[in-house]
Amino acid sequence: MTRILQLSDPHIVPEGQLAYGVVDTAAALRDAVATFNRDLPLFGPVDLAIVTGDLTDFGTPEEYRRFREIMSALAVPYRVVPGNHDRREALREAFAGESWMPASGPIHWSADLPDFCLIALDTLVEGAHHGALDPSALVFVQETLEAFAGKPVVVGMHHPPFATGILPMDVNNLRDSAALRAILEGYSGETRLICGHVHRSTTALFGSSIAMIAPGVSHSVTLDQRIENPHTLSLEPGGFMLHEWRDGLVSHTVATRFPADRYGFVTPETPASDGSL
Repeated sequence: MTRILQLSDPHIVPEGQLAYGVVDTAAALRDAVATFNRDLPLFGPVDLAIVTGDLTDFGTPEEYRRFREIMSALAVPYRVVPGNHDRREALREAFAGESWMPASGPIHWSADLPDFCLIALDTLVEGAHHGALDPSALVFVQETLEAFAGKPVVVGMHHPPFATGILPMDVNNLRDSAALRAILEGYSGETRLICGHVHRSTTALFGSSIAMIAPGVSHSVTLDQRIENPHTLSLEPGGFMLHEWRDGLVSHTVATRFPADRYGFVTPETPASDGSL
């Protein structure tokens, strides 16, 4: 059974700093990695992990070094795509030598896994917060789908192509997504779209595809759907997603469990007093 892990929006900052002066994003990523590693025997084998953008807060080499140091503890291999807080060339340099990293241009890649395929798309527009797919992305998707010939496909990218009702985020989602929707609708196999950017678990239809936003590893964008939205962040529990093949694609949202000595949360070994939950 094929499974992939999706982490999103770690926003790693330099050593000794907090994101927005408040969030210890490095500690949050470490907790997410520790939760996944600890629970991996419960999930079963996981083939690959994808980080769907905003690996860092400012896209500096120092931040990418820190990100890679934390992620080196992850128990499965991983790949990444950039988000709007990343910088493409600094990210490329940080992963130079990896077989999946393109030598130049947008960072698109694919992985042919046993039960489904993963296509990763670079939606970064340097200097902007919104996302876009340049013509090379659409060509890459079309040619890759033709090669996969009807096999189920998961498409991963940073910017979601649908509105969440959180207006400050919606204006900076993926622009001009109609061509991608048409390509996916024309594919003969099952398709799933996985994204980040909003730091909040959200699901919608994108044409005929289920589209999902993963929770952020640490902080969340506040679920504030007022027109006069001040655009705030919430310190909510982080999490990640597992996507797997059963009779079709199944997706699970998993909350990060912080160290018990810090918060006193239960562990998988802590039964409910009456045997139920």
